This record gives sequence, C-alpha cells and structure tokens, in this order.
Amino acid sequence: MLLPVGAGCAISCKGQHSISYTLSRNQTVVVEYTHDKDTDMFQVGRSTESPIDFVVTDTISGSQNNDEAQITQSTISRFACRIVCDRNEPYTARIFAAGFDSSKNIFLGEKAAKWKNPDGHMDGLTTNGVLVMHPRGGFTEESQPGVWREISVCGDVYTLRETRSAQQRGKLVENETNVLQDGSLIDLCGATLLWRTADGLFHTPTQKHIEALRQEINAARPQCPVGLNTLAFPSINRKEVVEEKQPWAYLSCGHVHGYHNWGHRSDTEANERECPMCRTVGPYVPLWLGCEAGFYVDAGPPTHAFTPCGHVCSEKSAKYWSQIPLPHGTHAFHAACPFCATQLVGEQNCIKLIFQGPVD
Repeated sequence: MLLPVGAGCAISCKGQHSISYTLSRNQTVVVEYTHDKDTDMFQVGRSTESPIDFVVTDTISGSQNNDEAQITQSTISRFACRIVCDRNEPYTARIFAAGFDSSKNIFLGEKAAKWKNPDGHMDGLTTNGVLVMHPRGGFTEESQPGVWREISVCGDVYTLRETRSAQQRGKLVENETNVLQDGSLIDLCGATLLWRTADGLFHTPTQKHIEALRQEINAARPQCPVGLNTLAFPSINRKEVVEEKQPWAYLSCGHVHGYHNWGHRSDTEANERECPMCRTVGPYVPLWLGCEAGFYVDAGPPTHAFTPCGHVCSEKSAKYWSQIPLPHGTHAFHAACPFCATQLVGEQNCIKLIFQGPVD
C-alpha cells in the first residue's frame, strides 16, 4: 500500500502516487505517497480501467439482473474508494474515500469539499461521498443498525453532510475509525456493498445449507389451502421464471397459496387480492428463496418474506434488514430487500409466512 510522505506544489515523480487538492486556479497542494510493504490496496469504482479491482454498477431496485434497466447517468464515482488491508494478523481493513486513477493520482477539484487539519495535513470529501455503517453487535443474530458516517479521503470519520454533495463537511467523530467490521455497509451513492470478513463467512450459512432448507420445506409438502395442490420452491438456479408449483403469498396476512387468478378487489391495482382464508386485502406475489448466503445473519429456516417483493429468508435475517435504513438519492434513507434492493413497505417491512401442511 501507500503512505503519505509530504506536501508540495508539483508532482515530483511521474510514477509516484499522489493526491492533488486544488484550492484555487493558482494554488494546488499535492501530497505524495510511497509504498508500504505491510499492506495491500484494493480499489472500488465504476471505471473498468486497470486500477479498479472491483467494478460496481448502479443497483436497479427490484431487478433480477442488470439487463432489465439502463442507467442514464450514474452517480457512482469512477474511482469511488480504496480499501487498505494489513498483510499480517489480524488483517485489519480500512476504507478511504476516492481511488487513484490510471496516472496514480487523486484529484480533488476546486469545488470539492477540502480543508487543512490542525496538524497541517490536507483532507477532503468526494462529490457524492463514501458512507459507512457498522452494525452494533457485529453481523450476528443480535445485530442492530449502527449510525451512518462519511469517510474522508484520508480515512477520518465525519457525521453526514446536510445533503449528499453539500460543500460543508459534517463534524469529526473522534472516537470512531475507518476500520471495516464484519457486516459493515459501504454506500457509494448508487450501490451499497456489504463487507464480510473471513471469520464472519465461516459462521454464515452456505449455499448448500440454503439448498438443504429449500429441500426440507418442499419435503414437508406444503399445500394450497384452496386448490389443495402441493407447492414447491423452485431451484435456486431457476430464479427468473415463475413455476407452476411455486408458492404465492398474501403479504398483508402471510397466508401461502398456489397461484390463482381470482380475488381481485380493484381494476387499477392488479396486484391487490383478497385472501380467501382471512379476507385480508393486500399484495399477492410469488415467493422466492433468498439465495445469497452472505446476507443471512443466522442459519434459521426461511419463514419470513420481505414486502412487497416476496423474497424469503430466516426470521432474524428478515427483521435485521427490515430495520436497516439504506441511503437513497441525495438525502433519503429507506429499508430495502437485500436480495433485489426493492424498497420495503408495510408495518414491519416483512411478514411471517403461514404454510398449510398436507391433509393426508
């Protein structure tokens, strides 16, 4: 990785990594960096150029894949952030706003928020910012949402600006650091990333475990309480086509049925149906088993569905994500399904599913 070695008025070496802080048309402060043999740097951003190790694109709410919608203008920076990892135990990872481009430079223009700290070193923020939230209690069954903070170019932690791209920085949070934890969320204004540690993933359910849970549910032969036909969650690999035996649910009450084409209560709301079991009116959607194991906080059975998308996971995982406020736009926050990014609705943002077993 790289360590700052000082500030000057020009880049002295073409191969040197540097950060340029443009103060005015006539004044630029350049901080040069030297290599650090004890760390590795990984960069994240929208650019497909070689300095970017992890290319990210804008998350389309409700999309199963990136081909379903086109972004007219991305809000993700081409060189959004960099993560520096220690090569020695405990392999600490730290996040910094902005990434070095192909010429090994980071340029903060005249309009970017920047300042000189009391110790004399320069710092700044990127246009739309890099936000981080560390969950309280780690990424476990007992996890609770933390507080969203903004990370500066030099890795300091600040409270959020009034709006995403405001010129005035937030207040320095001196008792918090830029060290990433298991379950930390990184928001790049257009995409939110979940950071998982090796130890955290070791205690996370695997794809095989989720597949075993799917087979266990199907082996119990849940039935449609009206049609009495057996229901079955489709294979995790077949997640784009609704199958004949696929479970559907009324998301206002949680009753699970097979598909039927009656019970409409409104011509304008095609998705609003009346449940034949309890006569509750609400969205009627197919259920999909959430297949990304890294989003689960426990290995419990898939008993709850997010509303209104119908993705199913364990109770504690559903309740955890239902209370996480994810950044949206320049100043809004709302909970979203981790599997498809659909904004959640309803009193609890998720519903407990009510399956009926076989009558024989």
